Amino acid sequence: MTDRDGAPDPEHPAPPAPGLVLTTPGGSSFLFDPGALCLELLTTGGPGDLSRFEALHRPSDLTDWLPRSRLRLPAGAVRITAEQLTDARTLRDALWRLATARAHGTTGTAADHAALNRAAAHPPLVPQIAPDGTAAAPLPADGAQLVSTLARDAIALLTGPYADRIRECGAHNCRLLFVDTSRPGRRRWCSMERCGNRNKVRALRARRDSEDSATGVVPAAGHRTFTS
Repeated sequence: MTDRDGAPDPEHPAPPAPGLVLTTPGGSSFLFDPGALCLELLTTGGPGDLSRFEALHRPSDLTDWLPRSRLRLPAGAVRITAEQLTDARTLRDALWRLATARAHGTTGTAADHAALNRAAAHPPLVPQIAPDGTAAAPLPADGAQLVSTLARDAIALLTGPYADRIRECGAHNCRLLFVDTSRPGRRRWCSMERCGNRNKVRALRARRDSEDSATGVVPAAGHRTFTS
């Protein structure tokens, strides 16, 4: 938050921006906001060829994801067993298929819908309030409650008004999924900082190459064009 002069107010700091900081294979980082808690889970890996991105190998990997997610829970706020980690991965993989299907105009399979329903059948995380009026960690809590919370969020998304706003990033080599909550509904990129900017660079390069070809301009010696 800011004070009347527009300066940051140290007594009432602004809440952190939603989204996850992701790291590319080249080592650069960018902020990715998929618009929904359940879609944040998809950044931890997925089914099929997405398994090469698997990040949930141990229960501690999922607890380490909690502070980065919209839940903003401390890493130790939820106790997760190996079996519950498997359940989280099963839910995530089903959601990958369902959300991708929605992004391409279909609804997905009955088996994946059933997986969401089974996960949502358990009690969810219970919100609590601290004595100072701020949100408190929902303790005690376990992995089944976390998985249920994620599944209920997914069901709310897939059955709600934004179900037809689930998008796949428009970059040819990016499969990140997000909810387009923009007013005009024209969001194309997982992040303007990442894929949106790369598209702009490619478009500018193509336009310059086209103009050079039209005018007969030859690039200077030593000029190289790099592709990502």
